[in-house]
Amino acid sequence: MTNLSALSRAQLATAQVLVVGDAMLDRYWYGAVDRISPEAPVPVVRVTREEERIGASANVAYNVVTLGAQASLLTVVGEDEASHKLEALVAKTGIKPHFGRDAELKTTVKLRVIGRQQQLLRMDFENTPKSEILASQSAQFATLLPKHDAVLFSDYGKGGLAHVQDMITLARSQNKIVLIDPKGSDYSRYRGASVLTPNRAELQHVIGDWTSEEDLRTKAHALREHLALDALLLTRSEEGMTLFDAAGELHVSAQAREVFDVTGAGDTVIATLAALCAAGLSLRDAMPPANRAGGIVVGKFGTATVSYDELFNG
Repeated sequence: MTNLSALSRAQLATAQVLVVGDAMLDRYWYGAVDRISPEAPVPVVRVTREEERIGASANVAYNVVTLGAQASLLTVVGEDEASHKLEALVAKTGIKPHFGRDAELKTTVKLRVIGRQQQLLRMDFENTPKSEILASQSAQFATLLPKHDAVLFSDYGKGGLAHVQDMITLARSQNKIVLIDPKGSDYSRYRGASVLTPNRAELQHVIGDWTSEEDLRTKAHALREHLALDALLLTRSEEGMTLFDAAGELHVSAQAREVFDVTGAGDTVIATLAALCAAGLSLRDAMPPANRAGGIVVGKFGTATVSYDELFNG
């Protein structure tokens, strides 16, 4: 394994991460709020600026390349204006895009209306991709897999990971590390992965509430063993994060920072883990810098990323 203190930019630059999952286009409308509407008790936002960013799995891949590693993005989008805008934005980042297109799919767009640096409203535009498009995605996954050191599944519950179990099995048969940001209450579809990274609320949906750290430890290890996972990483917001693996537990405390916006913090944590593991670190060695990366990104507005210098020299 690579030693963290010896992890150079050059080593990170050779790390290849394949990100698979639901990609989105994040749109922001910024404006001034000077009055309440006479039509309803809601603020009137006079839009003065618009911004578009890549979101969901695309933002995860962006975090990988911002850190200095290489990322490919495998996803399914529509054949619409939003998909072409998303692909153009992705290509500009240095991510290698592999977009499957479904003419009947509406590319997921999240539109946020911002006034006085506060999110006032979010509107979602989305539907579910067709099964034959997802089947072709699995075939492309098999082609891309050998070229990558780690696979990161970013599940946003939009239907793009219908065949995730088959892809996990294939990746593990080729000795790839498989990291998953899970969704929903049924984790059986993630069986055999290297590590899942649920947050507190997500894990509670699966194992129920815990009454103590000992109760959490018992339930977390039971889930890990039941799903044949190498590890389970619980992200705990202001309480830091805890890794449950065959060696026991490892906890790191949260970095003391002002929290400005938690949007995308989970993306940054798992992307950092994937990049560092792809470069040769163990999960236990990659966990503290991933925790630090999450602490940095919550001090930024919107979906954001962390650079090599911020993480290691900041």
